[in-house]
Amino acid sequence: MQRILIVGGGYAGFYAARTLERRLSPAEAELTIIDPRPYMTYQPFLPEVAAGSIEPRHAAVSHRRHLKRTRLIAGRVTVVDHQHKIATVQPSDGGQLTIGYDIILVTAGAVTRTFPIPGLREQAIGFKHVEEAVAVRDRLMTALDRAAVLEPGPERRRLLTVTIVGGGFTGIEVLGELMSLARSMIRRYPELRAQDLNFHLIEARDRVLPEVTDRPGRWVVRSLQDRGARIHLNTTLGSAQDGHLVLSDGEEFDTDLLIWAAGNAATEVVARHTDLPTDPSGLLIARPELRIGGDNGPVADAWTAGDDAFVPDLASPVRGARTVPNAQHAVRQGKRVGKNIAAYLHGRRLKPYVHHSIGVVATLGIGRGIFQYHRLVIKGPLAWLIHRGYHVLAVPMWERKARVAAGWMTQAIFGRDLVSLEPVQHPRREFVDAAELDRIRSKAA
Repeated sequence: MQRILIVGGGYAGFYAARTLERRLSPAEAELTIIDPRPYMTYQPFLPEVAAGSIEPRHAAVSHRRHLKRTRLIAGRVTVVDHQHKIATVQPSDGGQLTIGYDIILVTAGAVTRTFPIPGLREQAIGFKHVEEAVAVRDRLMTALDRAAVLEPGPERRRLLTVTIVGGGFTGIEVLGELMSLARSMIRRYPELRAQDLNFHLIEARDRVLPEVTDRPGRWVVRSLQDRGARIHLNTTLGSAQDGHLVLSDGEEFDTDLLIWAAGNAATEVVARHTDLPTDPSGLLIARPELRIGGDNGPVADAWTAGDDAFVPDLASPVRGARTVPNAQHAVRQGKRVGKNIAAYLHGRRLKPYVHHSIGVVATLGIGRGIFQYHRLVIKGPLAWLIHRGYHVLAVPMWERKARVAAGWMTQAIFGRDLVSLEPVQHPRREFVDAAELDRIRSKAA
């Protein structure tokens, strides 16, 4: 009986566990996943969750429903001591556990990378999890309600200003989807005009979407600008104190919603609290077969995959290239590492991870998108359909595919569900207010 510990239940961890469940019998291995969330988030759907095109739960895949014999522990791994094969775990309820293992698979993913910008921690919201996408949607919809009762002026302008930092796929897709949502909503507010909406994208480089070539990238910028967005290239955020943004080019404005989508960083446990080998950026060093280790050989019984690993890209013509940290690679690496661990235990040959890109695709809002495969570039409604078709096939489990597709069909018939549930973020507020009112009445009596 081999005790296999999987650190992280995202794409790579989830698919690795499913593969191991199929390839190893219960008598061969005991599987354990440690993750603070009881589900895998399908992150490519988060922009559409924020825009109300997909129900939040449909972008999450339950661990307990789909992993039949894997032990699930809600918590975070804080230390990996591979020399003694012990992981220290902080459960979600607090306290501390130590878990022994025979084989470890580290698929901890990445965390949002931030910088010491004044006001950023207090004002911004990330965009890696379902709850963040839901909060963004509710904040935008509530801002429209609040702005509709105000006279034109600085406060109304602030409420109707949305800013995204980061011009990668996440930032561009969030910008496009939120613009689509806001413009569909504002028709229902006679007090407001489409021209009152202000959307800004701040990108430190001189282009957006580094995964596509220059010409399609410039088309994306023009397309968003034609819809009213302000694209700030070669620009960084200098300050965000009290929602007042100061940019490196000298421009200043107030914003009600600041979304941070400016890249990822290695998780704390991988970067600083393990004796497993990492590169200077804090990523685990992976061999082509996804064992941890470098040219000197693999570390015994240690494997990795996903965004926390520097996996050599054998399909790239560039020597020493790393696979891009995206869902396309993480899913396939999860399956390959699961197969390789099973092969290792069965004494069979390990296969290297090789994946040739099947293209990149991005949604820019309802009916708008861009797709590129080598020199083939498709823009507009067809690219948007390719985006939806690809991701409904890529999201794991048939029940999730059916739920997402059914939601899209319902929306096509009845339109978006334009209801903000922002009060759900403070579910006890009404009860506390009522209790306080009763206390005051009782005291007065």
